[in-house]
Amino acid sequence: MQKFFTVIGGMGSLATESYIHLINERTQTSKDQDYMDYILVNHATVPDRTAHIMDHSKPSFLPPLLEDIKQQSTLNPAFMVIICNTAHYYYKELQAATDIPLIHMPHLAVTTMKKKYPNAKVGLIATKGTLADHIYEKEIKDAGLEMTMGDQDIKDEVESLIYDDIKVKGKMNKEKYFHILKRMHDEFKCDVIVLGCTELSFAQEKAPDHPYAVIDAQSIIADKTIELETKMRKNEEINFDKIY
Repeated sequence: MQKFFTVIGGMGSLATESYIHLINERTQTSKDQDYMDYILVNHATVPDRTAHIMDHSKPSFLPPLLEDIKQQSTLNPAFMVIICNTAHYYYKELQAATDIPLIHMPHLAVTTMKKKYPNAKVGLIATKGTLADHIYEKEIKDAGLEMTMGDQDIKDEVESLIYDDIKVKGKMNKEKYFHILKRMHDEFKCDVIVLGCTELSFAQEKAPDHPYAVIDAQSIIADKTIELETKMRKNEEINFDKIY
């Protein structure tokens, strides 16, 4: 392949599968050749991101991701995406390891939200690791938006949905997902809720039939992927400094 991009996923695999499904479903096609050219790295054995962020004595996910970045860079893709919000904890180190543009999923999600909901009160639901590393919190506050992460019960319920239901059982718990969104909206008065974990994006794909406004980082990066690949295929110049 001459023109393609790289997807570094497997964190977890169901979330990566959801992203691939989105880009395939949303690509306008009339034949096989209309689909996008990409390489998927489903690195499922990358150590748990939250476990390491919460306790640095636990195995780091940085070395295996650096290995992926360096391996894929030798193939010269046009750009890369990492389908895991929490993995962006080491975004600077990963981008520094390559000249290939690495799209920043949380930054893309928040800049998109700022344009769509410029005065919103924002709710953030994510893994304990993403909450602890403040990736989304900093992005949201830098955008000048008010933010809440709910209470400990919500955080525990989100963690249970992500790990107990989706990562462990491989199943979507629609009732639990809707209950989380309802509490964030009704009790914490959130105008929009950021899904700061790709497992939550998986939940949204499987159960979108609710009345709550969400910012789905995975859905947003899927659309951006299609936009960039379309420009690449048309030989249009891409200014990666202005894609957010």
